[in-house]
Amino acid sequence: MYEVCIEHEFDAAHYLRGYQGKCEALHGHRYRVVVKVKTAQLNAIGLAYDFTDLKRHLNDILARFDHTCINDVPPFDQINASAENIARTFYQELEPKLAEAPVTISSVEVWESPQTSVTYTPD
Repeated sequence: MYEVCIEHEFDAAHYLRGYQGKCEALHGHRYRVVVKVKTAQLNAIGLAYDFTDLKRHLNDILARFDHTCINDVPPFDQINASAENIARTFYQELEPKLAEAPVTISSVEVWESPQTSVTYTPD
């Protein structure tokens, strides 16, 4: 099995509705997103999946959130902009972009700081 990993950063603000603590107030992060895809096969030139294609798909998603208040961007205008919900949403948005690819998503990690992260893995 091969696992291809990319990461990208973006800057955004958010707040946690109903948190009853400091994070209920608007605050910002330099988010780091790590995506891992896996496959058992290599293509004709020996690649599991092209880094460039995976980066492009992820960047298409992250562009909507970069330098925004995440809570203003659907679906986070309806659900809390927690790292858990962000990781799951990025997975759900990336999955159809890879539907025709010979890979499956292993995980999506969202880091809010160098010390704190959430990893979403499909069932």
